[in-house]
Amino acid sequence: MSLQRIIGVMLLFFLVEGTLFYWLLPDNLVGRIVPHFTLAFVLFAALYRGRHSALLLGLSFGLLQDLAFYGRIIGVHSFTMGLVGYMTGLMLERKRSTLMMALSMIGLSTLVYDTVVYFIYRVFRLTSQPFEWALSHHIIPSLFMQLLFALVLYVPARRWFEGSKKPKTEDEED
Repeated sequence: MSLQRIIGVMLLFFLVEGTLFYWLLPDNLVGRIVPHFTLAFVLFAALYRGRHSALLLGLSFGLLQDLAFYGRIIGVHSFTMGLVGYMTGLMLERKRSTLMMALSMIGLSTLVYDTVVYFIYRVFRLTSQPFEWALSHHIIPSLFMQLLFALVLYVPARRWFEGSKKPKTEDEED
């Protein structure tokens, strides 16, 4: 799949995570679970397209999230999503990604993403909740939702991202 189609799919997930998702969620979980569907796709891009694609997708969709949802400080989600995508791509640059590797990296990266966002908000005094409360009420439930989403989309995302790579010729392999 080309990068334009991948961006189109990510825009669709961006719209779903901001609108339709909250209609399907039970009322007692609306304030606790925060979906990060675009982050999952940025991490899939890091695993299968490389760190630079993940960085650009993370910066652009993070900025889109900053503008649409979190208007207090512009750039927190852009910086964090780009950083997490780049670091994930850097760590797994030369490794073949299996299902367990992909799910563990998506889980770890989501945990790092939410933790960095929490501490940036804490530094600028936008939250007064202790980290343990945020971990048990927001970060862990969102992590499980993210892992479930990544598990459901693992096979299609892998086909999309690996299908968009250009095959190497015999001259490039030598």
